[in-house]
Amino acid sequence: MAKTVDIASAEGLNGLTVGRVAKDLNMSKSGLFAHFGSKEELQLSTVEAAREVFVREIIEPTRDEENGLVKLCAMLEAWISYIEKSVFRGGCFFFAASAEMDDRPGRVRDYVAELTMDWVKALEKEAGLAVRLGELKSTCDVELLVFQLHGSVQEANWFYRLHNDKTAFEKARKSVLQCIELRATPSGRQVLEEITGVK
Repeated sequence: MAKTVDIASAEGLNGLTVGRVAKDLNMSKSGLFAHFGSKEELQLSTVEAAREVFVREIIEPTRDEENGLVKLCAMLEAWISYIEKSVFRGGCFFFAASAEMDDRPGRVRDYVAELTMDWVKALEKEAGLAVRLGELKSTCDVELLVFQLHGSVQEANWFYRLHNDKTAFEKARKSVLQCIELRATPSGRQVLEEITGVK
């Protein structure tokens, strides 16, 4: 499935046809169709394969980090690094899939929407814990913060893919840090200093 995820990241989920994938994998169309049954099932399996890579590259490496601000920052850094190293030919699979499927009702769109919202909720959970731990101000609007953090990383993906400018990743890191610093308490700023090594 790694091949189908790579194709979809660059050419879109609708670029996945049984014939195209069969040719790229050097398989028979009938054999591949027997396995998936339909183009939609092929697309859903591709989204699931992309989810597994996302978990492996971003979720698993940060699972044991200290909850709150430390884990929130680790998750964001892992996400930026994942995009920066171009795990897939077309950059962030879910960025591309979201843009492609947002106005196309159906099971594939719904699954992409579910998975991307799961990620947003995971970030909101850690930001909320940071508020309760006193690392972020009690007045912090967690949903707005995560909206801004999410936007910073997505912008880096867009800017790099379209303009081939790697400075997008450092800009994303600075934007993420500034968004968090604005809401950090004194103890939260101390956590950020320990993470970044910058006072």
